[in-house]
Amino acid sequence: MKRLPQRGLTLIELITSIAVIGLAGASVLGVLGYLSSSSGSTLARVRAQGIAQSYLSEVLSRPFADPDATPVEASRALFDDIGDYAGLDDAAAVDQAGAVIAPYRVRVSVTPAALGSVPATHARRVDVQVDLPDGQMVLATGFRTRYP
Repeated sequence: MKRLPQRGLTLIELITSIAVIGLAGASVLGVLGYLSSSSGSTLARVRAQGIAQSYLSEVLSRPFADPDATPVEASRALFDDIGDYAGLDDAAAVDQAGAVIAPYRVRVSVTPAALGSVPATHARRVDVQVDLPDGQMVLATGFRTRYP
């Protein structure tokens, strides 16, 4: 009679494979837990960067010089040149109509700055700083020049 080779696993092989699979699963769960705990701050920073870019785009879209010679406008909806934004400090990020969009503090500074061969009298540096509630800060910077 011909003897057939035996197939299967020994108890030791079975216990070893279960232990290895368990360790690999625990490692994967640990990494996923870390990633999910840090994803909230990443989302907040991305949102703050979007707010900073939005404010910066709004400021840079305005004329360099004041078209109506009014040094300071009454509200942000009436700002008509980049100088009106100098010193803007919103306790919460708001759109132009005044609706709150996020609880992030937004500060805008507009300062004269030489830009290559363009003198400081014809160029402005615009810095938009967004402060997150957890103390982090996002900064967006742009330049606006007086066109000849």
